[in-house]
Amino acid sequence: MSFLIRVQLPDSPGTLGAVATALGAIGADILSVDVVERLGGVAIDDLVVELPSGRLPDVLITAAESVEGVEVDAVRPYAGVLDTHRELELVEEVAAEPNDGLEIFTKGVPKIIRAGWALVVTSDAGGAHTVAASGAAPTVQTLDLPWMPLARATILDGEEPWVPETWRELGTELAATPLGKPDRVLLVGRPGGPMFRAAEVARLAHLAGIVAVVLPD
Repeated sequence: MSFLIRVQLPDSPGTLGAVATALGAIGADILSVDVVERLGGVAIDDLVVELPSGRLPDVLITAAESVEGVEVDAVRPYAGVLDTHRELELVEEVAAEPNDGLEIFTKGVPKIIRAGWALVVTSDAGGAHTVAASGAAPTVQTLDLPWMPLARATILDGEEPWVPETWRELGTELAATPLGKPDRVLLVGRPGGPMFRAAEVARLAHLAGIVAVVLPD
C-alpha cells in the first residue's frame, strides 16, 4: 500500500538521504519526493512510499523521526498519480475543450496538489452553489461561505462554523483561490491532512489564474 508522508527536516545536505535510508531499512520503497517549501533553514517534503503488506503506517513515523531534526507532519494512504508537475498538461486539456474546461480543471487539480477533492463554487444573492466537483468530492449543492467573494488565495480554518460537520470529523484541511473572479472560487480539501503550506497555496493560485484566462465566462 502507498502512503503520503509529509516531513519537516533541516534543509542541509544529507538529511533527506538519511531519511530515505531509515525508510529503506523498514522495507519502505520511496516512489516520489516533492519539495513543498523551504523556509528558514527548514524544508517541507512530501514522500510517496510503498509499504510492504502487513506493516502498519506507524513504522514510517518511527523510522523518519529516528533521523535527528526530522518531524513527521502527517501520514495518510495515497492512491494518486505520482507526476506532481503536470500543470501544463492540465492547462492544455482545458484550452482544448474550454466549454468543458471547468469540469476538466476541477477533476485534475487534486492530482497536482495532492488534495482529496476539489469543488468550484459561485456565489450570488442566494448563497454559494457548487458548479463543478472532482471525484471523491462531498456532495453539496449549496454552502454558507461567509468568506465569499474571495479576493486572494488563502488557507481556511477547517474548524470554522461554516464547515460541514462531516468535513470537521475527518479533520479536513482546506484552501481556496479565486478562479478568474472573486465570486467564482476553487475550494480544495485534504481529509486527514496534511495542512496546506503557503507555497502550495501560491502554486494553486498561479494555476487557477492561468486556467481562468481560457475558461468561458
